[in-house]
This record gives sequence, structure tokens and C-alpha cells, in this order.
Amino acid sequence: MSRLTGVGVSSGRAAGPIVRVADPLPEPAATPAPADLVAEAARISPAADAVAQGLFQRAAKVGGDAKAVLETTAAMAMDPALTSQAEQLVTTRSLPAARAVFEAANGFADALRAAGGYMAERARDVHDVRDRIIAVIEGVTPPGVPEITAPSVLVARDLAPADTADLDPELVLALVTEEGGPTSHTAILARALGIPAVVAVRGVLGVPASGVPASGATVDGDEGTVELSDAEVAVRAAERPEHADWDGVGQTSDGAPVKVLANVGSATDSTAAVEAGAQGVGLFRTEFCYLGADVEPDVATQRAAYAEVLAPFAGKPVVVRTLDAGADKPLAFLDMGVEPNPALGVRGLRVAFDRPDLVDTQLEAIAGAAQDSGAEVSVMAPMVATADEAAWFAERARARGIDRVGVMIEVPAAALSAAEILQAVDFVSIGTNDLAQYVFAADRMAGALAGLNDPWQPALLRLIAIVGQAGRHVDKSVGVCGEAASDPHLAGVLAGLGVTSLSMNASAVRAVGAALAQHPLDTFRKAAEAALEAPSAAAARQTTKTTLV
Repeated sequence: MSRLTGVGVSSGRAAGPIVRVADPLPEPAATPAPADLVAEAARISPAADAVAQGLFQRAAKVGGDAKAVLETTAAMAMDPALTSQAEQLVTTRSLPAARAVFEAANGFADALRAAGGYMAERARDVHDVRDRIIAVIEGVTPPGVPEITAPSVLVARDLAPADTADLDPELVLALVTEEGGPTSHTAILARALGIPAVVAVRGVLGVPASGVPASGATVDGDEGTVELSDAEVAVRAAERPEHADWDGVGQTSDGAPVKVLANVGSATDSTAAVEAGAQGVGLFRTEFCYLGADVEPDVATQRAAYAEVLAPFAGKPVVVRTLDAGADKPLAFLDMGVEPNPALGVRGLRVAFDRPDLVDTQLEAIAGAAQDSGAEVSVMAPMVATADEAAWFAERARARGIDRVGVMIEVPAAALSAAEILQAVDFVSIGTNDLAQYVFAADRMAGALAGLNDPWQPALLRLIAIVGQAGRHVDKSVGVCGEAASDPHLAGVLAGLGVTSLSMNASAVRAVGAALAQHPLDTFRKAAEAALEAPSAAAARQTTKTTLV
């Protein structure tokens, strides 16, 4: 028996035999050169179509968020830019089809990683599509979850969204991954499916000291622990408490309002959010409008793109975040040069200080899209560090007819200056993903540091408390739009810290809304006080669980 620790991302305790997900396919060879380059290139498009059709067939059997994930992955497989790039690599560099797909897909994944944040997390999806297409070309079993015929604990190096989207919770007792982090799609979908999950469990795929591979596991998604055994482990499914039906109004049991909103980045996301019952949008990521653009999109182009995303929320509140790009998230038309530490360099609103026309154009487009869609639009700026920066942005936004203006709290300086910042703007929204990585100097994409990016870390909660107190003092709203908002157990703690709105992936909306309705605000405040005093993330989880019985 060996006991490993990771980051618990989906609550519950379960046990059973292990089913391992195979590692990705090995890197395809670049030689020998094909004898017929045209014929070799012609193998790529049918393989991509076959992958897409398989994913669409799976999507037809499910609904909601799982359907959206599978359809999105299928669309990636059918992307003509990917297949065209791969075909060119065959004909111009004499690469075998599999190698050409490998290199073309890696180029797209690298671009997404460079975009940072939410886009960086989609690089895993591209690798998944890459491996599926290569498997078809080489005539081998595609990667992914094997057929599961009995209740089991699924163990993998990492899981792509398409791996988890249509898992059967009756057969998959728990998920354990060696990589990944609290903001991964594995975490999001595991919570949506009610499957206990622990990620970033270093060494879980290795051979134990006994030399006998583990055959069973006990997984605790609350404590973030995994116990491996080479003996038979009795099957034990997690208890999945039935959440009370949510009436669609975000509030505590005593009527204190806490809006339950959605994070969106496309029209598809907006549709899913409406279907989930979100009261509005707390984070509309606008980067999609810029990715792949060789020149800055003009006002008309941006206005039309934004209006399409806003339209499903006519008459409802939507917070639009202005462009979050820079040296660490390069765009073709932004010549940012080279910085020694781009993550701490010119990004987000800082880009606009040298290029105010960039933010002015976007603000004009957002104001126009608000008129076209009928949504109640607010704007907020990313990577704000001081009150002066917040005031600079607010003045420009209001000059273009946008009345409600806010900023993101993503760096410790902004959290510590929340009182001053709230004098300049109407609201703030805490991006817990970035705030955590800056507080702990831990890249959120680094699996080895996932524990530091755990949203239950008391140091992070203490910063949130500072912002919440500042908001209460001036009676202005404080939102959370990072992945912390999607945890139903943490949602009440955030409300107790003074957070007045929570914005999340659509799949988490109903569970969070129902969790907020279970207790009065005073109880959540007591849970928050206990979490703030905890010495660790695990202790904060446990004390909250004890308080909210």
C-alpha cells in the first residue's frame, strides 16, 4: 500500500480496481520520405474526417456540456488550416503524413500556449486531435479511454476533454491524473459529472517500491489523496448528494444575492450558458476575435463578432474583458519585441498604454455590439496593478458610452489596493487563476506546482478577503471569474468573504447555484473565517466541510 497526494478537484471518496489510460502515441518518424508525395498528402484529410465523424457520433449520444466539448473537438479535427498545413509539409518537406500532422498540430498548440490563460489550456485539445488523426493514418488503436465494462478508477498521465466528456459515472468511480491542475478541463468535467478526481499526483504511474504494479486505488477528492494497493480493492462508489433544485436565482438561503454567471469565449459558449441557467456573463473573453489575425480587426469586424456572443443574453448583464495579450501572449499585428520575463512584462492593459488606439477601437466595437444585442454590457480591463491604471481605463471606456466599468484583480498589488481601485471603477472581478500563480510564483500550467495553485490556499483566500472587505465598504460588487468560482464547496466560502457574483464554466452553474441556496450568509461567513485561519489548503477544505454540515 502506498499513499500519494495531489490536488483534489472534485469532491467525494471512491475505491476500486484501476484501469490505466495508455500514454500518447510515440512521436512519428520523419523518414523515410514517401515515394508519392501527392498520394501521401491525400491520406491526411480522410483521416481527419474519420476522427471528426467519430467524435460527432459520440456527441449525438450525450447532451449539455459533454456534447459541446465533443463537437468542439470534432471541429478542431476538421479545421482546414490544420489539414492544409500538414499537406504542405508532406509536399514541401517530403514528410510522411503522420509526421506532417504531428508538426502542424504542434505549431497550432504552441500558438495557443503562447496566447496564455484559457487559450493555453486548449493546447491539450490540439494534441488530442493530433494523436487521433495519427492513429487513423497509422492504423493503430487511437489514444483515449479504453472500454470500461466494470466499475473502475481511471488513472492517466492526463486526460483531454474528449476523454472525459462522455464518461459513464456509474462505471468510472474516480479520476486520477499525474499531470494537470485545478483549472484543467479534467477538473471542470469531473465536477460536472460528480466523479471524485485528484490531479497532479506525481508518481501515480510509476512502479511502487514493491515492484508490483498497483491493481486498485482509493481516491479522496476532498483530501487530494490516492492510496494504491497491489491487492484487490473492494468497489466503493462515491456518495453523490442530490443538490436541491435550483430556481435560477443566485442567492443564499436567507436571500442574500450572489449572482451565478458564466464564463464565455464564443457564441457556442453563450448558448450553453443560457441552457445551464446562468443569470448572465461574468467574463466574456474577447481574444477569439484576434487570434490568427495578421492585422488588427476593425470596429465593424469586432462589433459583429461580439454581438453574436452577446445576443443570447439580451436584457441580461454581461461583463466584457478587453484584450488580454502582450509579450507572453503574442499577436501577429503587435510587435512587442523580446522581453526577459514576458509573464511579468507588457501584457493586458499595459499594452494599451503605448497603443491607446487598440483599446479605443475595441471599446467602440463593444459599445456598438451592446446596442446591437440588447445585452446589459459592462467592460473590465485585465492586468491592472494600480488605482491610476484603473482610472485611466475607466475614463476611456466612459468616453465611448460604456457606463459601467471595472477591472480585473489578478496581481497581489491590485488586491492590496482594492479600496483605492474601487474609488475609480464601479466593480472588480478577481481572476483567481492568475492571482494564485502570481501570489505563489507558480506557473498554473506546471503540473508539478499544481498544489500551489489550489484555490483553497489560505494565502489566496486572504487576498480575496481584502478585496471583499473593500467592496463592502463602498457598496460595490466584487466578482470571482477564475476557476475557484466553479467549486460548489468553495462558492459559499467566497460569498462569506464578500464576493457578490461568481462566474464559471456553464457545466458548474446549477451545482453552484444550488450550493449557495443551502445555507444563510452568516453560516458562509463563519466557514470563510475558519478557512482563513487554516494552515493549508487541505485544512481549509476540511474545516469548511465541518462547518457546512
